[in-house]
Amino acid sequence: MAGETEQRGSCLCGAVRIAIKTIKNSVDACHCNMCRKWGGGPLLAIECGSDVQFDGTDSISIFSSSDWAERGFCSKCGSHLFYRLKKSGQYAIPVGLLDDSEQWVFNQQIFIDEKPPFYAFVNETKNLTGTEVFAQYSELLE
Repeated sequence: MAGETEQRGSCLCGAVRIAIKTIKNSVDACHCNMCRKWGGGPLLAIECGSDVQFDGTDSISIFSSSDWAERGFCSKCGSHLFYRLKKSGQYAIPVGLLDDSEQWVFNQQIFIDEKPPFYAFVNETKNLTGTEVFAQYSELLE
């Protein structure tokens, strides 16, 4: 994917529609305990900055999951809609929400030190521990 493109998608029931602008076609996996508890497994998401549009906002519920981030979900079907940093407003959107699923490249795993041993991805990826993630993104979290 060269340059900026718009991607569209929705929750499972269609009550919430989403439009995002992406610059790169990368998918990241988060293995932190919160993401795994939230979704029952690692979160596979696209980092897409703050340029995210939602239709059906009356069906969005938000949970403040930490001092620095919140998670949105559809109040009708329960689909996970976003992980959002409170300070910067930057979103990570679950890739499974998007209609176009063939262009994405899985290239990074974060909180690799919290990944349980019962699953593993075969892709060659950049791997960051929780400490490395906090060091890399500290200015966005404070």
